[in-house]
Amino acid sequence: MLNTLFFYLSKIVWALLSPANLLYLVLLAGIVLLFLDKARLARLALAAGAVLLTIATFIPLGDWIAIPLENRFDTNPELPDRIDGIIMLGGAADPLKSYIWDQPELGDAVERYLAFVSLAGQHRRAKLVFTGGNGAILDQAYSEADIALYLLESLGVDRSRLELERDSRNTHENAVLSKALVKPEAGETWVLVTSASHMPRAVGVFCAAGWPVIPWPVDHGTMPGRQLRFDPDLASNLKSLNENFREWLGLAVYRITGKTDALFPAGCT
Repeated sequence: MLNTLFFYLSKIVWALLSPANLLYLVLLAGIVLLFLDKARLARLALAAGAVLLTIATFIPLGDWIAIPLENRFDTNPELPDRIDGIIMLGGAADPLKSYIWDQPELGDAVERYLAFVSLAGQHRRAKLVFTGGNGAILDQAYSEADIALYLLESLGVDRSRLELERDSRNTHENAVLSKALVKPEAGETWVLVTSASHMPRAVGVFCAAGWPVIPWPVDHGTMPGRQLRFDPDLASNLKSLNENFREWLGLAVYRITGKTDALFPAGCT
C-alpha cells in the first residue's frame, strides 16, 4: 500500500515540478493575468517565461547537471572473472506502444539491451535478470518484461538463464521485487546495467536493499569537453533538462524517504 501511494504521489509531484511544465505554467499565468487586467504581473510572468525559454534554447543546462551523474561510476569497468549475475533495469521500451504495434518499440535507452546481451555472452554462467513492469499511471496490464523476453530471445539469450520481474513501477521496486524473486546469496558478484545518469540512484537503491552490485553504466547523454557548445535546440535541451532534473529530484526524494542510504550514492559500503 505504501509503495503504491509513493508511486502515485511521485507522479503528481513530478507533473508539478517538471521544468518543462513549470515553464508552461509561468507562460500560462502571464496570459491569465492579462485577461484579469493585471498588466504589471502579466508582463513579469511573460518576461520571465521568455527569459527561461531563451536560456533553455541556447544553454544545455540538462547536460551540465548530468555531468556529475554520468561520471559517478566508471564506464566499462574491469570485471572479475566470476560474475554470478547480471541485472538490467527496464525503461528502454514502451509497453503500451509495443502492444499496440505488436513489436518492440524502444526509446533512447536501447543501449541497456545491447550491453545486457553483450555481457550475457561474455559471462555465460551468469544468471540474467530483467526487472521492469510499467512506470505509467495507466495501462499497468502491459509490462516491459514481456517485451524484454521477446527481444532478448530474438537476440540469442537463452531463456533458461533469464529471470523476469514484471511488476515493478519504479527503481525502488526494481530492487526489492527482484531480490525477492532471485534471492541472491551473500558473497555473489552481480553487475547492474542501466543508463549512466540513472546509475547513482539505482546503485543506492540496490545497496539499501542489501544487494551489492557492480555498476555498468550505458546510454550516456553528455559529451565531455562540449558542455559550452552553441546548439540552439529548445526541444532537445528541455528534454535533457527534464530527464536529468528528475534524477536529482529522485535522489533527494529517495534519500528523504529512506530508499537509499546516501544523497549521492557511490557504491555499497
